[in-house]
Amino acid sequence: MVNKITVVGAGNVGATTAQRLAEKELARTVVMVDVMEGIPQGKALDQWQSAPIEGFDTRVIGTNGYEETRDSEIIVITAGIARKPGMSRDDLLNTNAGIVKQVSQHIKATSPNAILIVVSNPLDVMSYVAMKVTGFPRERVLGMAGVLDTARYRAFIAEALDVSVRDIQAMVLGGHGDTMVPLISYTSVSGIPITQLIPQAKLDAIVERTRSGGAEIVKHLKTGSAYYAPSSAAVQMCEAIVLDQNRILPCAAWLEGEYGMSGLFLGVPCKLGRRGLESIIEVELTRGERDALAKSADAVREPMGAVKL
Repeated sequence: MVNKITVVGAGNVGATTAQRLAEKELARTVVMVDVMEGIPQGKALDQWQSAPIEGFDTRVIGTNGYEETRDSEIIVITAGIARKPGMSRDDLLNTNAGIVKQVSQHIKATSPNAILIVVSNPLDVMSYVAMKVTGFPRERVLGMAGVLDTARYRAFIAEALDVSVRDIQAMVLGGHGDTMVPLISYTSVSGIPITQLIPQAKLDAIVERTRSGGAEIVKHLKTGSAYYAPSSAAVQMCEAIVLDQNRILPCAAWLEGEYGMSGLFLGVPCKLGRRGLESIIEVELTRGERDALAKSADAVREPMGAVKL
């Protein structure tokens, strides 16, 4: 347990993240901050009142300012507008870049030693904005993308095979968008290669469904986007850091030569521990996977070049 974790944004993703953090008792205090007056205060009070029922002692508080967030060990950034039907993650670029820039300035002033987990979309570019504005080292700025994308991939495979999700081992790399790269060569069910269990055509369809997993949910909801699975993914990353688990999770990390790339955030296998990013794990990829990862990197670089800080 750490002393304080802050969640920036009290919308669906932020509020659900705060509740999961509290229920797992990963911090003595969870602070939820949002510009909307009364919203974080009301939601935090509601969550705190669930503590006697759920059995947690983590105090949840809501605020419109950053003084209460001071000296947070971990900050999860969910602030920004959500996608609407027909809107791509990149459509959110300019609006959310301005929001994340402002948030990052506050964080730099009040929690200069925090580890940041960025959830705001477009994820890879917003992670870049947060690192650039705060000046934090890459070990302390991570994007939540691969954990969510991998969860969707695993869920679809479990559904196709009618087996437990617990037995699906998989990893999705690349940018958080239509060019993400599910690693078929590393996908297995209790050690059995997935190619022995699912025909290639059906596997290709699962990969495509994974890539459009967020859009599929947006289409159903019409006025919102996913938040249950994204919050679970962010909290899994927090747990790995707080408990110093040294877990290998796919996260958006700033590359400095890994996989032959530099100067961008991209989803890669990361070891997460108490310092945040402990190391990046480089795995052997097939030629097709290497090409797909390079294509995904190009898709991240393009909007990065359009951001004005």
